[in-house]
Amino acid sequence: MTEDTPRQRRGRQLPTADELRIWRDFIETADALRSELTSRLQTETSLSPGDYAVLLALSEAKDRRMRSSELAAGIGWERSRLSHHLARMEKRGLIHREECATDNRGAEVVLTPGGAESFRGATVPHLRAVRELFVDALTPAQLAAAGDLAAALRAQLTATEG
Repeated sequence: MTEDTPRQRRGRQLPTADELRIWRDFIETADALRSELTSRLQTETSLSPGDYAVLLALSEAKDRRMRSSELAAGIGWERSRLSHHLARMEKRGLIHREECATDNRGAEVVLTPGGAESFRGATVPHLRAVRELFVDALTPAQLAAAGDLAAALRAQLTATEG
Protein backbone atom coordinates (compact mmCIF):
# COMPACT_ATOMS: atom_id res chain seq x y z
CA MET A 1 0.00 0.00 0.00
CA THR A 2 1.16 3.51 -0.66
CA GLU A 3 0.91 6.42 1.68
CA ASP A 4 -1.29 8.36 -0.75
CA THR A 5 -4.22 10.08 0.85
CA PRO A 6 -7.67 9.03 -0.36
CA ARG A 7 -8.00 12.38 -2.15
CA GLN A 8 -4.75 11.78 -4.10
CA ARG A 9 -5.85 8.31 -5.18
CA ARG A 10 -9.20 9.39 -6.61
CA GLY A 11 -7.68 9.90 -10.07
CA ARG A 12 -7.36 6.12 -10.50
CA GLN A 13 -10.28 4.49 -12.18
CA LEU A 14 -9.69 0.90 -11.13
CA PRO A 15 -8.14 -0.66 -8.02
CA THR A 16 -4.68 -2.20 -8.30
CA ALA A 17 -4.16 -5.94 -7.88
CA ASP A 18 -3.00 -5.41 -4.29
CA GLU A 19 -6.02 -3.21 -3.54
CA LEU A 20 -8.35 -5.85 -4.99
CA ARG A 21 -6.69 -8.57 -2.89
CA ILE A 22 -7.17 -6.49 0.26
CA TRP A 23 -10.77 -5.74 -0.73
CA ARG A 24 -11.54 -9.43 -1.23
CA ASP A 25 -9.85 -10.37 2.04
CA PHE A 26 -11.87 -7.69 3.82
CA ILE A 27 -15.22 -8.76 2.30
CA GLU A 28 -14.62 -12.49 2.68
CA THR A 29 -13.51 -12.09 6.29
CA ALA A 30 -16.47 -9.83 7.13
CA ASP A 31 -18.84 -12.36 5.53
CA ALA A 32 -17.26 -15.27 7.44
CA LEU A 33 -17.43 -13.32 10.71
CA ARG A 34 -21.08 -12.39 10.13
CA SER A 35 -21.90 -16.00 9.22
CA GLU A 36 -20.30 -17.37 12.39
CA LEU A 37 -22.01 -14.76 14.58
CA THR A 38 -25.34 -15.56 12.90
CA SER A 39 -24.87 -19.29 13.40
CA ARG A 40 -24.00 -18.90 17.07
CA LEU A 41 -26.86 -16.48 17.72
CA GLN A 42 -29.40 -18.81 16.14
CA THR A 43 -28.00 -21.95 17.77
CA GLU A 44 -27.65 -20.48 21.24
CA THR A 45 -30.73 -18.24 21.36
CA SER A 46 -33.12 -19.16 18.50
CA LEU A 47 -32.99 -15.52 17.36
CA SER A 48 -31.93 -14.36 13.92
CA PRO A 49 -29.73 -11.30 13.49
CA GLY A 50 -32.85 -9.49 12.26
CA ASP A 51 -34.74 -10.45 15.42
CA TYR A 52 -31.82 -9.24 17.52
CA ALA A 53 -31.62 -5.91 15.66
CA VAL A 54 -35.34 -5.26 16.15
CA LEU A 55 -35.27 -6.30 19.81
CA LEU A 56 -32.18 -4.18 20.47
CA ALA A 57 -33.77 -1.09 18.92
CA LEU A 58 -37.00 -1.60 20.87
CA SER A 59 -35.18 -2.29 24.14
CA GLU A 60 -33.40 1.08 23.78
CA ALA A 61 -36.51 3.01 22.72
CA LYS A 62 -38.61 5.14 25.05
CA ASP A 63 -41.31 2.95 26.60
CA ARG A 64 -39.90 0.04 24.53
CA ARG A 65 -41.93 1.10 21.50
CA MET A 66 -41.28 2.74 18.16
CA ARG A 67 -43.18 3.69 15.06
CA SER A 68 -42.51 1.08 12.40
CA SER A 69 -41.15 3.69 9.97
CA GLU A 70 -38.71 4.91 12.63
CA LEU A 71 -37.68 1.34 13.41
CA ALA A 72 -37.07 0.56 9.72
CA ALA A 73 -34.88 3.64 9.35
CA GLY A 74 -33.04 2.88 12.59
CA ILE A 75 -32.01 -0.62 11.56
CA GLY A 76 -31.52 0.24 7.90
CA TRP A 77 -34.29 -1.90 6.42
CA GLU A 78 -36.92 -1.21 3.79
CA ARG A 79 -40.37 -0.85 5.34
CA SER A 80 -41.76 -3.86 3.45
CA ARG A 81 -38.94 -6.11 4.70
CA LEU A 82 -39.56 -4.93 8.25
CA SER A 83 -43.30 -5.50 7.95
CA HIS A 84 -42.83 -9.14 6.91
CA HIS A 85 -40.24 -9.71 9.63
CA LEU A 86 -42.46 -8.12 12.29
CA ALA A 87 -45.32 -10.43 11.30
CA ARG A 88 -43.09 -13.44 12.02
CA MET A 89 -41.88 -11.94 15.30
CA GLU A 90 -45.44 -11.14 16.35
CA LYS A 91 -46.47 -14.78 15.79
CA ARG A 92 -43.65 -15.81 18.12
CA GLY A 93 -44.78 -13.35 20.81
CA LEU A 94 -41.63 -11.20 20.68
CA ILE A 95 -43.40 -7.98 19.69
CA HIS A 96 -46.88 -6.71 19.02
CA ARG A 97 -48.15 -3.85 16.89
CA GLU A 98 -50.58 -1.19 18.01
CA GLU A 99 -52.20 1.71 16.23
CA CYS A 100 -50.29 4.89 16.89
CA ALA A 101 -52.13 6.95 19.50
CA THR A 102 -50.98 10.25 17.97
CA ASP A 103 -51.36 9.37 14.28
CA ASN A 104 -53.89 6.93 12.81
CA ARG A 105 -51.77 6.42 9.69
CA GLY A 106 -48.98 4.52 11.44
CA ALA A 107 -48.40 1.65 13.78
CA GLU A 108 -46.15 1.33 16.76
CA VAL A 109 -44.07 -1.76 17.38
CA VAL A 110 -44.01 -2.72 21.04
CA LEU A 111 -41.57 -5.04 22.77
CA THR A 112 -43.47 -7.72 24.69
CA PRO A 113 -42.29 -9.14 28.03
CA GLY A 114 -41.43 -12.35 26.17
CA GLY A 115 -39.45 -10.39 23.61
CA ALA A 116 -37.60 -8.55 26.35
CA GLU A 117 -36.76 -11.86 28.03
CA SER A 118 -35.56 -13.37 24.73
CA PHE A 119 -33.39 -10.32 24.12
CA ARG A 120 -31.90 -10.45 27.64
CA GLY A 121 -31.18 -14.15 27.20
CA ALA A 122 -29.47 -13.57 23.84
CA THR A 123 -27.36 -10.57 24.80
CA VAL A 124 -24.66 -12.27 26.90
CA PRO A 125 -24.00 -15.17 24.49
CA HIS A 126 -23.99 -12.78 21.52
CA LEU A 127 -21.62 -10.34 23.19
CA ARG A 128 -19.34 -13.21 24.23
CA ALA A 129 -19.16 -14.30 20.58
CA VAL A 130 -18.39 -10.73 19.49
CA ARG A 131 -15.57 -10.61 22.03
CA GLU A 132 -14.17 -14.02 21.06
CA LEU A 133 -14.40 -13.63 17.28
CA PHE A 134 -13.66 -9.91 16.88
CA VAL A 135 -12.30 -8.09 19.92
CA ASP A 136 -9.94 -10.81 21.17
CA ALA A 137 -8.54 -11.38 17.65
CA LEU A 138 -7.17 -7.82 17.53
CA THR A 139 -4.61 -5.86 19.48
CA PRO A 140 -5.83 -2.59 21.03
CA ALA A 141 -4.13 -0.69 18.18
CA GLN A 142 -5.79 -2.90 15.56
CA LEU A 143 -9.17 -2.45 17.25
CA ALA A 144 -8.72 1.34 17.18
CA ALA A 145 -7.66 1.10 13.52
CA ALA A 146 -10.78 -0.98 12.77
CA GLY A 147 -12.88 1.79 14.32
CA ASP A 148 -11.10 4.37 12.18
CA LEU A 149 -11.61 2.20 9.09
CA ALA A 150 -15.32 1.81 9.78
CA ALA A 151 -15.71 5.57 10.33
CA ALA A 152 -13.89 6.37 7.08
CA LEU A 153 -16.00 3.92 5.08
CA ARG A 154 -19.22 5.20 6.66
CA ALA A 155 -18.23 8.80 5.90
CA GLN A 156 -17.53 7.87 2.27
CA LEU A 157 -20.88 6.11 1.96
CA THR A 158 -22.67 9.09 3.51
CA ALA A 159 -20.91 11.47 1.13
CA THR A 160 -21.94 9.42 -1.92
CA GLU A 161 -25.58 9.18 -0.74
CA GLY A 162 -26.06 12.94 -0.52
